[in-house]
Amino acid sequence: MRASQFFISTLKEAPAEAELVSHKLMLRAGLIKRLGSGLYTWMPLGLRVLRKVENIVREEMDRSGAVELLMPAVQPAELWQESGRWDVFGPQMLKIKDRHQRDFCFGPTHEEVITDIARREIKSYRQLPLNLYQIQTKFRDEIRPRFGVMRAREFVMKDAYSFHADVDSLEQTYRVMHDTYGRIFTRLGLRFRAVTADPGAIGGSSSHEFHVLAESGEDAIAFCPDSDYAANLELAEALNPVKPREAAGGVMQKIVTPGKKTCEEVAAFLGVSIKQTLKTLAIIANGEMYLLLLRGDHHLNEVKARKALSLDEFRLANEEEILAQTGCPPGYIGPVGLGLPIIADKSVAGMSNFVCGANEADHHLKSVNFGRDTKEPDHVFDIRDVIADDLSPDGKGKLEICRGIEVGHIFQLRTKYSEAMKASYLDESGQSQLIEMGCYGIGVSRIVASAIEQNHDDHGIIFPSAMAPFQLVIVPIGLKKSVQVKDAVERLYKELSNVGIEVLLDDRDERPGIMFADMELVGIPHRIVIGERGLKEGNIEYQGRRDDNSQIISLEGAVNFLKSRVSESQVEYL
Repeated sequence: MRASQFFISTLKEAPAEAELVSHKLMLRAGLIKRLGSGLYTWMPLGLRVLRKVENIVREEMDRSGAVELLMPAVQPAELWQESGRWDVFGPQMLKIKDRHQRDFCFGPTHEEVITDIARREIKSYRQLPLNLYQIQTKFRDEIRPRFGVMRAREFVMKDAYSFHADVDSLEQTYRVMHDTYGRIFTRLGLRFRAVTADPGAIGGSSSHEFHVLAESGEDAIAFCPDSDYAANLELAEALNPVKPREAAGGVMQKIVTPGKKTCEEVAAFLGVSIKQTLKTLAIIANGEMYLLLLRGDHHLNEVKARKALSLDEFRLANEEEILAQTGCPPGYIGPVGLGLPIIADKSVAGMSNFVCGANEADHHLKSVNFGRDTKEPDHVFDIRDVIADDLSPDGKGKLEICRGIEVGHIFQLRTKYSEAMKASYLDESGQSQLIEMGCYGIGVSRIVASAIEQNHDDHGIIFPSAMAPFQLVIVPIGLKKSVQVKDAVERLYKELSNVGIEVLLDDRDERPGIMFADMELVGIPHRIVIGERGLKEGNIEYQGRRDDNSQIISLEGAVNFLKSRVSESQVEYL
């Protein structure tokens, strides 16, 4: 491709609204252009990247045995009313009416549509298992679209849905899709982790998320560097304390702690470790107040707490409720003498001689012990976030915490939708059975932004080879002025194209500095510079986008050299 016949539109500075690195660089490199809030046009350079991601996703989905189809983006309300999600999906759903005032939505996801297809088409166990997928545009009306295509309202997604006669078949396909996702993200050249996750609004049972590792990620991930264990922080298990509870020490004492409300402040004031302090949280659930106890350096994990307590909803008590129940302001409450139900984290159950609130303003208690000074907890659960250096649940090392960007999610839906929408099949004995279902999504457009978050420097994007808009760029010096340069450039361009290398020839009438800056900005992996001075000695200049320095290579051996370099950068991620 010749740059003069293509469309390159770069910016020196990113618009002020761009926050994430990927958003800034995608706008500066001209990969996308903003149309409206959360709406972006994929420009020619960006579309080439997007299509490469799509192609790899499609190749691996086909390889897994899945079959591609394409469902409508606009969906009738009746299907969502059948599943019970029309009123509960939330304001993210863009609801519209046609000229006859019938209700529709612009599909945020396609469980209802695919289940309708299944109940119409699948009649017998002989048609199962079946895995259908599409790559299509979705729309979710985000309350605050941000970060460019990372959290846009309109986005490209691959969603697949599998149908099964039994759970064993579902689990087998689930494992196949787990492996397929691993191959997709590996081929794309991404550093990623598959983590156990909560199914959330989609529903179902087993669930795994696939995260691209990046400091800008919105999700925290706990993983063990010495094993394959990884889990979303919402689900990562905190193990029981290794050591048994120590015997009670000195007599409990009330200490004046003026203005010291947080565990950090109290620990510093008393000169003790924050691990010896107790954090007491008052919550309201089912109209009652409960006390949740955590070690001072730990944080409540609400997802775990809801599951452990079998409570769909609970909330932190407000100051007025705490004063009414305990007689003291927040920051000074503790379990001693209140008589409220106590739910303790596992780490708290092993504590002794700890510091906690005295249920009196500006006072705390020291040397407090369960069983002696206050009652034993009514319930003990894992209700905290894990932290770095916690033991890995698989027993193979210690946990580390990193940030991740979710780019894929797989679920075992089981019969959530087939039951609601009456999707069944006849088994071998002629009996009607509900279809078991799985769901497998990949944020195709989000992958592009995630790759940039993980691969960039001060000069711009550094695309992994498999995703780059072009594999190699030729930057000529003096193309319009030197016949020798023009001949060498045209010959090399043709030879490289003939051996299957995607080449961009920057034949624009621009200064060399502008061409260098633009090509570094858009992240093309390999660059050749051809100038008259080098050609006098039969040489040209090569530099990989990740290389610190350029190197001089022979023009005559350039094709073989470049074939090798391009091939190496591709094999690296296979």
